[in-house]
Amino acid sequence: MEELHISLAQPHLTEIFGLPITPTLLSSWLVVVTLLVAAFFIGRHLRLVPGKLQVVVEGLIEGVYTYVREALESDSLAKRYFPLIITIFLFILRGNWMGLLPFNEVIGFETVGHDGERSFLPLFYPANADLNIPLALAIISFLTIELSGVVYLGVLKYGGKFVNFKSPMDFAVGLLELIGNFARLISLSFRLFGNILAGHLLIVVIMFFVPYLLPLPFIAFEVFVGFMQAAIFAMLTLFFIKLAVSEPHGEH
Repeated sequence: MEELHISLAQPHLTEIFGLPITPTLLSSWLVVVTLLVAAFFIGRHLRLVPGKLQVVVEGLIEGVYTYVREALESDSLAKRYFPLIITIFLFILRGNWMGLLPFNEVIGFETVGHDGERSFLPLFYPANADLNIPLALAIISFLTIELSGVVYLGVLKYGGKFVNFKSPMDFAVGLLELIGNFARLISLSFRLFGNILAGHLLIVVIMFFVPYLLPLPFIAFEVFVGFMQAAIFAMLTLFFIKLAVSEPHGEH
């Protein structure tokens, strides 16, 4: 009977200038390529008199933009941050849904080790099931949030949110907010990583033992989970930006 092998470590397929190339890295590149191709063809087919598909796409984009503008309470802020929010959402969503396609961990090649043992190296693996990808997204989100606060409020005013000597209570609250800011790196990355990895492993185990109709409801559920995780990551980034550019408590 074939054995079920599950490993969290990503194999190194090769190296480019010392950078290890892993299946999740190839999957993330594939996500970027598909998004760029989709954007190119959608842009090529824009019309002054829109068709049904263009109406749907424009309606979705306008709805998201309106939500971002209302959340930030500023049209200028919405124009600045909307591209980042929608890009994060689309990248995570595309990566999550592509991770459910059957070519993951199927397309690859066999290798022979020094001991003569054969092993299979997949070329693709769900991108967000590798902690490196969600962590990279969390770092981008974190830096954007902090730099936004510094740019819009200034170094002193923004730093005053975390370092405040007016009273012991204000100092304690500022310290907690500083810890909470850095905790966002962990919460954003591990929430996405944990949900996608758990769903992927669940489907792999079910398909190994019951490989026919039973996995279909779980795959459908993971489609929903993939959408929700992309939306949650993008919305949290949006709300954290709103908090960063807001005036400190008690100031107007």
